[in-house]
Amino acid sequence: MNETLIAHYRMHGQNEYTFDYHSHQEYEIYFFHAGACRYLIHNQIYDLKPGDLLLMDGMTLHKPNIRHNSEYVRSVIHFSPQWIKGVLTEMGSMYLLESFQKLHHFLIRTNESTESKRLEELFRRLDELINHSDSNTIQVETEMKVLLLQVLIIVHRLGQVEYTITPHKKVDKAEHAENIAAYIQQYYMNKLTLDTIAEELTLSKSYVSHVFKEMTGFTVMEYVMGCRLTQVKYLLEMEPDKPLKDIAFECGFESVSHFSRYFKEKVGVTAKVYRRSRLK
Repeated sequence: MNETLIAHYRMHGQNEYTFDYHSHQEYEIYFFHAGACRYLIHNQIYDLKPGDLLLMDGMTLHKPNIRHNSEYVRSVIHFSPQWIKGVLTEMGSMYLLESFQKLHHFLIRTNESTESKRLEELFRRLDELINHSDSNTIQVETEMKVLLLQVLIIVHRLGQVEYTITPHKKVDKAEHAENIAAYIQQYYMNKLTLDTIAEELTLSKSYVSHVFKEMTGFTVMEYVMGCRLTQVKYLLEMEPDKPLKDIAFECGFESVSHFSRYFKEKVGVTAKVYRRSRLK
């Protein structure tokens, strides 16, 4: 598989991913087809409808919350902006990446239009080319870039004003959950507890716990730790000479041992190995 471009068409069920709160280096185009999915990106909650597109810069924390026993069908493309940048620069088309670069995450409600059907066919062709082709030649890579370019053109067109969803006033639960997420995003490096968060937001401790779990699918402290982990990964790469213990404390971990265990559990390698791989 080409690591600079990953595509999966119409994945069913919840087995392909663990659905942890996560981030990654690649840009992502997420195409929702069917089911019941509430998607959390940074501190925004979206109740998805069939045909919805989510554009993400990858580094913004995100996680789908799937209703238990619900159907769940989606397509995804992950791509490295560096991989396609040369073609876009040559064509004077870097504007096609602006939504990822400036907005970080962006919802487009296509209402399953004719244009979205064309887009779905491109997802299918990319999946077939990447995952079911035996060759890895220049010709195949060229075709992948051409198909991705067509995807980006359609996505940009769909992202114009007439297709863009305008946020409406949200119900209290969604608004409260977003406020909790926003507070954690701002103060994750401090010692946070349910009590302190509830007190700051003038909500009851039980309500904070319940509404956040209901709206996002995971606990307040899981979200806190996800924010800390993402900042750790950023600092490991951006400040290669900073000691690991300083990064751990700066990001809100209370001990180096806890930091080490948590990082290895969630990332699969030690922080030192991760940093070395990212700096290569």
